[in-house]
Amino acid sequence: MATRLDPKALRVYVVTSGTLVSGRGHREIAAAAISGGATAIQLRAPELDDAVLLPLARDLATACHRAGVLFIVNDRVDVAATARADGVHLGQGDAPEEALAALGPEWVLGISVRGADQARAAEAAGADYLGVTVWSTATKPEAVAEGLQGVAEVVAATALPVVGIGGIDAGNARRVIQAGASGVAVISAVAAAPDPVAATRELRGVVAGSIEGPGGTE
Repeated sequence: MATRLDPKALRVYVVTSGTLVSGRGHREIAAAAISGGATAIQLRAPELDDAVLLPLARDLATACHRAGVLFIVNDRVDVAATARADGVHLGQGDAPEEALAALGPEWVLGISVRGADQARAAEAAGADYLGVTVWSTATKPEAVAEGLQGVAEVVAATALPVVGIGGIDAGNARRVIQAGASGVAVISAVAAAPDPVAATRELRGVVAGSIEGPGGTE
């Protein structure tokens, strides 16, 4: 199945967190990432109840759409629909068919996978991109690290763009792209950085250079 999603939208994919730095919440992280040149933002806020999450999602959707940045909501299909996000990202325990039925074919669906079999199943279920955990990370300790070889195996198994996540920063992002990923997703590399705008900008430069070559432009 050919994806509807331009892989360039996944190059620098920042996942928000409201718990890493005191006084720096999801809005601040998203705003900094957008200013630094992120191409996608995912709202991941399992700690928030709906009364707080829904208006937050609406605000981030508006900010991302104004900037031409892809906006994804983690897990919550209902929140994604209400906030008019661009799509939703699901784990293996979620039902992609139900998400697509609720959101419609124009929405972007991302699915986290491990290995070639899960990659092919996610593609058949209608995913637009796949996420693979590269290295272990304290931000999401339950995720199983697949390593660079795991990224390469998923890339080889599917026609969909693949995003690496987990333990990635500007110092190792090039290796993830070289393994075949279309982009890198980060949490703490931006959310916990002393200067999240500069961190995003540096990451974008590394990824662009890895894909376009030295001096390349997007």
